[in-house]
Order: sequence, then C-alpha cells, then structure tokens
Amino acid sequence: MTIPKSHRIESIDILRGIVMVIMALDHVRDYFHYGSFFIDPTNLETTTPTLFFTRFITHYCAPVFIFLAGTSAYLYGQKNGQKALSKFLFTRGIWLVFLEIVLNNLIWWFDIYFSMIALQVIWAIGLCMIVLSILIKLPYKLILGFGLILIFGHNLLDGIVMQGRDLGSILWYILHQMQFLPIGSQRVVIIAYPILPWIGVICTGYALGKLYTSTFSQTLRRKYLVYLGVIALTLFFVIRGINAYGDLVPWTSQKNTTYTILSFFNVTKYPPSLAFLLVTLGPALILLAGLENIKNRMTNFFLVFGRVPFMYYFLHVLVIHLLAMVAVVIQGRPWYDMIITSSIFKNALIIDYGFSLWVVYGVWISVILLLYPISKRYMIYKINHKEKWWLSYL
Repeated sequence: MTIPKSHRIESIDILRGIVMVIMALDHVRDYFHYGSFFIDPTNLETTTPTLFFTRFITHYCAPVFIFLAGTSAYLYGQKNGQKALSKFLFTRGIWLVFLEIVLNNLIWWFDIYFSMIALQVIWAIGLCMIVLSILIKLPYKLILGFGLILIFGHNLLDGIVMQGRDLGSILWYILHQMQFLPIGSQRVVIIAYPILPWIGVICTGYALGKLYTSTFSQTLRRKYLVYLGVIALTLFFVIRGINAYGDLVPWTSQKNTTYTILSFFNVTKYPPSLAFLLVTLGPALILLAGLENIKNRMTNFFLVFGRVPFMYYFLHVLVIHLLAMVAVVIQGRPWYDMIITSSIFKNALIIDYGFSLWVVYGVWISVILLLYPISKRYMIYKINHKEKWWLSYL
C-alpha cells in the first residue's frame, strides 16, 4: 500500500512515531507484568536492572510528544495564521480534556461507574494547548523565555505541599503536585500530570518550530538541534551530579555500582523534574537532527504511527486492556477481574496476577504489528481527505 505524499515534516512525525511505539511497551507492562498493579518498577528496593530500563525508556514518550505538539502548533500557525491557531489549540484542548475524563478512563479501567478518574497525559496535553492558545499572542522571545523559566525553575516550588480539598489546594494539585483526591467514599481522582512543567515543555517546543520554517537552513537547523541536545544532556549530568537541585529525589550510593547508576537515572516524572526533562529531551533533539536524512523501511514504519497518534493512542490502550482480559482468564481468574476499580487498587485484589517481562515484550511487539495496518489505512485516509476539518481533531 503506497503512502501518498504529504507536506508534513517527516522527521517530526518519525520521532513522534518512535515514542508512540515505545509508549505501548509501558502500557503492556502495566497490564501484563507480575506485580505491576502494586510495585513501582523504579523502586530500587524491588526492581531489577531490566525492569528499571523497561520503565526508563518509556520516560521519553510524554515529554517528546508534548514538546512536538508545541512544534506542530507553531507550524500550523505559520500556515493558517495566529487567529486560526489560537482557536484550534483552544477547541482541541477542551476536546482532549473531555476525552481524557470520559473515554480514556473508560478504556483504561472498563469501569462504567468511573470510581477512579485518572488525569493523565491526554489531560495534560489538552490543558497545555488551552494555555498555549493564549500565550501565542505574546512575542516569540517571551514564549521561549517563559517556557525555559518553567522548565528550569519549577523545582523551586517543590517545597510547597498542599493538603485537603479546598479550591486553592486543588488548583495547586493541577499545577504542581501529583495527588490522589478522594471524592466521597467510593471515588478517587488521580491528578497524575500536574501541568506547570508541561506548559514549559510545550512552549519550548513551540519556539523550536521556528527552526522548521521554509527560510531556515536545514544544515543550520540540524547543527542547532545537536548543540541543544548536547547542552541538555551535559546540564543533566552536571545538575544531577551536584545533587542539590533539579529533582525531588537525590541519587544515593546503593548496594553496588549498577544500582547506584540506576539511582542516578531514577528521576521524577510526576511532575517531571528538571533532570527528567533534560535527560529525555536532550537525546530526542539529537535524534530529531539525525532523522532528517534517513529514509528507509524502518522510518516509514514509525512514520505511520507518528501521523495518527490520536487514533493509535486510544486504540492501543483498548486492545491491550482486552488482551489483558484474555490473559487473566488464562491464569484461571474471571474476566471481570480486569474491570479495574478504586477498590482493586486499594486492596490489591489482583496481587497474584501477571507474567514475566519476556511475555510483556512479546505482547508489546504483537500489539504494534496488529495496529500497524490499521494505523496505515487511517493515515492514508487522512492524507486523502484533507478537506474534512474534523479529522484534525482525530
């Protein structure tokens, strides 16, 4: 099936596709790995190097995706104008927040009573788009500066810890403090993605879009991307090495060298620390530069997923959850054990469920291969029907 030509920038879509594929590994681990419902894979007391790496590699997904969402927004504005961009970001942001609360929670948990509402990455992207729809009216340098201030300075706010359910506390949870928020006795809202640092990420991604305008030299762009990536990685090692700022949890000497290295790279994601963003966005920028001159079957493979991220995200979660229902039956338990409610998380009712990491990786590859032809057909449909405005929201 031939892929129709598109005016989209392929390197951006390929990188987005890579992180979308990697993202599925983390979600398969969530549903299939033994202990995933009650053990943190980055807990150095219980993890293994392989399990830690399986989780760490998926750290790249959210920051790269939100960063590139900002870049794509800049390019959309260059083509359609600031007014159209502001309207698109605002309306799509509201749409994503709605889908996070309703659709995403339904397919993640299969709980029609919504006893557990998790506000995750789709929620964060939606709110960031709403904020960006306002910020784009500011001068370019102010947007870039604001984004960098949030990325480098938000850890100064780590000492502010709120409790309770008053309006001020809830606003702080949304901005900078991950929180489990009980609503009555049967329902809990999990604010998993506080948005303050993510706003910084989408703003800097937006600023990067200037490098992709038609008048900007490709050679110079690649050089800038490599320089920025190297600077980010260097800052990570310096800041993390000093061990005084940039992450909620300092690294410590462990039982051996391997686990000390794991401690060094065990950076905080909720909310994303400065160290977390430097170690993820740095390599992503370098890879983005390298992808510009690569065109082969592998890049075409990732390109497909990178051009249909919306459909792929929701579909892959649904498929993984349905497969987990089959898996729990294979282990001799009723299928409805995979209807995940707040009580299951509180009581760890599926504590004896799970498979080895070999099974996790096998299921992951199977899911990707299953979704590839579906994603490709949808990508081609979108390219061939550009006149349908509503496709930009899907």
